[in-house]
Amino acid sequence: MANQLKLSNVIFGIGDTVAVSCKVKEGEKERLQVFEGVVIAIRGKGDTKSFIVRKMSAAIGIERIWPVNCPSIHSIKLIKSQPVRRAKLYYLRNRIGRLALRIENKGTKREIMKETAKPKTPEAKKEPSKETPKESVK
Repeated sequence: MANQLKLSNVIFGIGDTVAVSCKVKEGEKERLQVFEGVVIAIRGKGDTKSFIVRKMSAAIGIERIWPVNCPSIHSIKLIKSQPVRRAKLYYLRNRIGRLALRIENKGTKREIMKETAKPKTPEAKKEPSKETPKESVK
């Protein structure tokens, strides 16, 4: 239990891009491997809490599930944070290629209403032109 990561100082949520460094043991050697992807789900509570990270590798989606108190996790680094309106981003599984990385953020209803509303600005008053009157030829 002493070598487990305490995630109280790392705050991440659904839709955030994180880099999870986990320890990989190959024979006698041990190295760190970084898994960078989007958090698509967080489930459980307390000691049984786990999170799912999805990344795209050569147009193939790869998902890994980690318990929060996993001893093989060395560190978690928050790369990018995005607001989302879903608790689970399972719809990313049906996306192919570059669209699988794009998270739709339509914003809140108030933000959408503000964007679509026409700005109420007074029309600029037209100033009379200062052209010189043409002299008529007599």
